[in-house]
Amino acid sequence: MPKESVSQMLTQAKPFVAVIFLQFGFAGMSIITKFALNKGMSQHVLVVYRNAVAFVFIAPFALIFDRKIRPKMTLSVFAKIVLLSLLEPVMDGNLFYTGMKLTTATFTTAMCNVLPAFAFIMAWIFRLEMVYIRKLHSQAKILGTIVTVGGAMLMTLVNGPMLTLPWTRSTSHHQSTSSTTSQDPIKGALMITAGCFCWASFMILQAITLKVYPAELSLTAWICLMGTLEGTVAAVAFEWHNTAAWAIHLDYKLLSAVYGGVICSGAAYYIQGIVMKERGPVFVTAFNPLSMVIVAILSSIALSEILYLGRVMGAMVIIIGLYMVLWGKSKDHPSQTDSEAADDKVATTV
Repeated sequence: MPKESVSQMLTQAKPFVAVIFLQFGFAGMSIITKFALNKGMSQHVLVVYRNAVAFVFIAPFALIFDRKIRPKMTLSVFAKIVLLSLLEPVMDGNLFYTGMKLTTATFTTAMCNVLPAFAFIMAWIFRLEMVYIRKLHSQAKILGTIVTVGGAMLMTLVNGPMLTLPWTRSTSHHQSTSSTTSQDPIKGALMITAGCFCWASFMILQAITLKVYPAELSLTAWICLMGTLEGTVAAVAFEWHNTAAWAIHLDYKLLSAVYGGVICSGAAYYIQGIVMKERGPVFVTAFNPLSMVIVAILSSIALSEILYLGRVMGAMVIIIGLYMVLWGKSKDHPSQTDSEAADDKVATTV
């Protein structure tokens, strides 16, 4: 009996471990990408290289592990793949990186916390998320989403006193004066918000597509391949007179493309697909505030970005909203007996 209970606890913990891993991966991507963009890398070219690396990384796994379960490709599924690759790799990627270029890594990650709200609303509309207004756990999900977005707004709009940290003390004045010269927070915020809408749309459509094409690795490979092709068209259009933007060497630009392709495209799309089959898209997006906290800490060290009291308070509010959403989600997945769990979770564990 104790062994069975431990095994059940480990099974229940896998989705949480998976999405936390994703948030650490996304946080690292924000730091590395911001450094590359600060050094002049084109955000449009980065999208192309990132998806090309992701396809090369994930395609062999898809060929090997999905050969027996890969469904027949239909026109309807292919159309969904084309739209998926347009929504996230191309549109969200370009909007997100452009917004980051105009702001900071912390600002960008904080703004991305509107994603759970978009995902929750869209999942509710498409009936992928069950909401019962009179039920306490549904009220907690709604209120938690509002609190999370409110915390992100507080972190973004209210600075408050500067927090002087030991590793930023010597460079805080230089960074505060030089880092704002080329920034446009309003334009950046609008682009990041639009990108989050595309990201939420991608996650909803991905959940729908997996019901008719339940081969996560193959779907990920197709999305990355089509994202590379579509992104190339967009990048050529944006960088038509700047051929030097395509140059890449053994430096931070290559690291940004490889890291983003392997961790944040290849692995992330696959892990998201598996977790969404079991827990739904809102569960995946509800953990986004964690990456914001990680980025706020790491960017103050690696990029010497300044932390403010208002941003720390906003982070605390976001964490409160996060746990309200997770509590509501936990009530959507009540404890099951061993026989029910065996029936319900075949081929869906992470």
